[in-house]
Amino acid sequence: MQTEPRAVSVGILKGGFAKTTTALNLARELAHRNERALVVDLDDNGHMTLNLGFEDRYNSTDDDGSNHAEAVLLEGEDPREYVVNVAEGLDLFPAHEDLESVQSALKEATMGTTRLKRDLVDPLLGEEYDYVVIDCPANRGKLNDNAMYATGNLIIPLRPENGYETGLTNTLDRLVQEAREYFELNILAVVPSDLRKRIDQSTRDRKLLREITTRDAIDHLVPNFAYLSEGDWAAIDAGDYNGDLPGIRYRAAIDDAHQEGVPLRDYDPECDQLGAYDELAAIVERGEVTR
Repeated sequence: MQTEPRAVSVGILKGGFAKTTTALNLARELAHRNERALVVDLDDNGHMTLNLGFEDRYNSTDDDGSNHAEAVLLEGEDPREYVVNVAEGLDLFPAHEDLESVQSALKEATMGTTRLKRDLVDPLLGEEYDYVVIDCPANRGKLNDNAMYATGNLIIPLRPENGYETGLTNTLDRLVQEAREYFELNILAVVPSDLRKRIDQSTRDRKLLREITTRDAIDHLVPNFAYLSEGDWAAIDAGDYNGDLPGIRYRAAIDDAHQEGVPLRDYDPECDQLGAYDELAAIVERGEVTR
């Protein structure tokens, strides 16, 4: 399959929905498949940067008191100076504890929504890296606007937790729809993660899967590892379904990898859920879900 360099944001306007886990493991699979990938931690809570063991980068400042995100996005410095290696083929542009001040400054900066694209994504994508994945903040603001504009592509992660309906609706209405008034933004996939309940009973897992696989504007964005057709649902309700359980399933290895500060592939290369992240990487390469 002929592919081309592509950048993608992973985001949803609600925290705790496997955003960072999805971004990290997607980037790791893209690096595994293509040799070169960069993941950008644009979330001011810095969970990815801290979990990967780069606390010194998260807290560091230059002699003049500026931080690396400020240096690149506001002062136009070379992002290569601040990139760190995570695993074979995968690098990280770390978050910084003072990203909020960068976001405030971007509001006043000339063309403040274009800085991430101009100063980080465009110079690196296709030159240093085949793919760039951005872990977005969970709130509206200039950092999220920069991510959407720089990548033009979005993956929306979901978990079967309270508030997923609100998170999905807010993301579609307040992030995607508003962005599309100014530039092209494609949703590449809607990805349910951390599923662990039965779907032949009235569980939150079933409700989430039922909604995204039957909702007209969403169903075509659900990856094959999470998709259920009307025939599958009929078989489930009849007790005749014998297919794989859908979605990225809960595995202790995913949580343990997170705790150990490494991508899933580098913690447990035999984990059966790597296949889902591999398919997600293929979706990014193609630029769409295909059945």
